[in-house]
Parts: sequence; C-alpha cells; structure tokens
Amino acid sequence: MSFKTLNLNHHIVRAVEDEGYTEPTPIQAEAIPAILNGKDLLAAAQTGTGKTAAFTLPMLEKLTRHKGQGKRYVRALVLTPTRELAAQVHASVRTYGRHLKLRSAEIYGGVSIQPQTRTLRSGVDILVATPGRLLDHLNQGHVDLSRVEMLVLDEADRMLDMGFIHDIKKIIAELPHFRQNLLFSATFSDEIKRLSRSILKEPETIKVAADNTTAERIRQTVHPVDRAKKADLLSYLIGSNDWRQVLVFTRTKHGADKLSRRLERDGLPSTSIHGNKTQAARMKALKAFKDGRVRVLVATDVAARGIDIDRLGQVVNFDLPEVAEDYVHRIGRTGRAGNAGEAFSLVCVDEKHLLHRIEKLTGSRIEKILIDGYHPDPSIEAEPVAKRGGRGRKRSGNFQSDRKRSSHASKNGHFGRKDRA
Repeated sequence: MSFKTLNLNHHIVRAVEDEGYTEPTPIQAEAIPAILNGKDLLAAAQTGTGKTAAFTLPMLEKLTRHKGQGKRYVRALVLTPTRELAAQVHASVRTYGRHLKLRSAEIYGGVSIQPQTRTLRSGVDILVATPGRLLDHLNQGHVDLSRVEMLVLDEADRMLDMGFIHDIKKIIAELPHFRQNLLFSATFSDEIKRLSRSILKEPETIKVAADNTTAERIRQTVHPVDRAKKADLLSYLIGSNDWRQVLVFTRTKHGADKLSRRLERDGLPSTSIHGNKTQAARMKALKAFKDGRVRVLVATDVAARGIDIDRLGQVVNFDLPEVAEDYVHRIGRTGRAGNAGEAFSLVCVDEKHLLHRIEKLTGSRIEKILIDGYHPDPSIEAEPVAKRGGRGRKRSGNFQSDRKRSSHASKNGHFGRKDRA
C-alpha cells in the first residue's frame, strides 16, 4: 500500500513524499480510510507509530474536499494535553498542508494571549489547542466553535490523567451535535472506554498493538540501585556508553532541576524542562537538545509530552512514574519512526511496587541487571514514595538479577567528569 492508494489529494501526497514517506504505517493504513468514510474512531496507538499523520492527513483531505464559504470558521479542532504536543501536531498540519489553502493555528498557555486572539479573529480552519487556554478564549468570546466538523482528542489518556475531563466537557458543549469525533490513546483503560462511550457514536475501533504493550523495538532494562547512588550511576551510564542524546525522566520539577545541575557538574551538558518554566524557556531547552548542544534533557512527564525526535536512542527513568501508563508514554520517546531504542530504569527499593505495576500493565517482565560498584544495600528498608517529598533518604533495594554485567566502575570512574568529558 502507498499513500497514493488512500484517496488523498495529490497536494497532500506530494507533501508526504517531500518528507520522505511512501508507505503508510499500520495505524495510518487503518485510520485514514475510516476517517475519510466519516466514521468516529477510537484508536489505540503508541507514540512513534505515526498517529499524528493518521488523523492529520484525512483531516486536511476532508477540509479540502468541502471548502467553507465566506468567513473562515474553525472546522477542525484538535485538543492535546500539553503545549509541546500542540506545537508538534500543528507542525504536522503545516507540513502536510503546505500546498493547500487552509489556515491553522496553535494556542496554549504560558505565552501572551493577544497574538493568539488576533490570529483567531482573522479566521482559521484548523485549531490545535490545550483545553485550558482554549477555554480562556471561549470565555472571552475570541473563538466560535459552532461550526466544528471534526474533533480530535489526542493522547486522551494523558488528558484524563491531568484532570482535563471537566474542561473537555465544557468545550464539547460548545460544539455542534453533528460532527466527526476521533479519540487517540496509547492505552484502552476503563476511563478511556467510558469517555469514548460519552463522545463517540458507533466508532470504529483500531488497535495497532495489544492493550498497553510497549514497542517491541525498544530494549528495556532495570538497574537496581540505592537512591543515593542513582545520580552517580546515571553519569556512569552516559559516560561509559558514550550516549550523545539522552532523555531522563524525574518525578518532580525540583528533582529535574537538581539532577540537571548535578550532571552539569559531572561534565555532561544538561538542561531541564518542567511545568514551572515558561514556554519560551521550554522550547529553547528542547531546541538545544535537538540541535545537539545539550547532551542530556531532564524532564517531568508533563513537559516531555510532544518531544518528537526520530533517532533518540536512550530514555532513562531516573524515577519510576507513579502511574504505570506513563511508563509506556515515557519509553515511547525512543524507538520512533521504525528505529531501535533503549529504555533504562534506575530502581530503588521504594519503587519496587511501581515496577510491579508496570510489569503487570505491559504483561512482560523487564530484565534486571546489577552493575558492579552500584549494587543496592539489602539492609535498607523501603519507604513510601508519597512520603519522600522529593528529599533523599537512605534506601536501597533487594532485587534478583537476571544476569550481572561487569562494568569496572572503580577503574574508570563516572566517565562524565569534566576532565574526561
């Protein structure tokens, strides 16, 4: 199958081929015909599978086939959980719609509202937005959603996790009753199924992988380690393996900043992104990471949504997420566009229950490898994750290793110190 066989406008096919793509991914091959046929859609697709183009391409096609008359109104609305993902989706809209006479816009918080207001008042066909900022514009009368023909909820599971359900319901109340609804999620949780029943009408269901499984092309490894040794182990892994571009996840904003500073001291150019940073600062940090000027990007879950780097080789969970589904999203930042990837988790005894949740969710046991020089102390007992408050205390872990790796840590140090960088 090729994009030319999917009944897409030749201008759209041309833009797709300009990007070097000739064959659709599985999610695209299934979703595009269903959307063009006017069906509501419930799609389970992990990040990196091409899901953005799966709804962007048929959206552009349908809006082009049936052109609006007179003043431009919002005809397609895409809701995303974060600013970064909104920017990523809008970039796809602009890329694949570059040869079409359609206008689009992205709106989200963290930046001035005035330029967004001017753009909305000038008229757009496609609007990509985060729920909170869109409600601000709705409440101030800056946007009319009464003529929306297509609604897309992207990464709907994450929007539920972030508490956007009430905002979403308020937005939907402003939309016309007759419209096409598309819901994309990495997982089919019970909450997603309930949401789909309230929004979708006789939807076609598409699954490109079994529920909650992680991409087979991503090699996953757990390194048991004391919490006090995590930063040392991370520096060692980056330096000894000569990783040039690493995305590291922490549980808290404070932890992201603290770890970034520590890695800098170890001679590893690093920066952090999280919800307390301005959008301009977040975009600047992400650009430095993509350009290779920063070797390590430390991020919280919210800020990392929408990071799209085709050849990102490694993702590290410095802290395991408290919500198991977030693990699937995190490691999905690597192994994109058909490339292989690696995901490493540094797990202390406090997090053993979180690891068990992840393995239960994904239905697979993750290989555990002890690294010489960083073996956990079995005498230290676990403390509840929720009671840590972001401050380190003595802790460790008792893990059975699947195999041991000899790393000669004492001989080579951390490999990341400034005199070895």
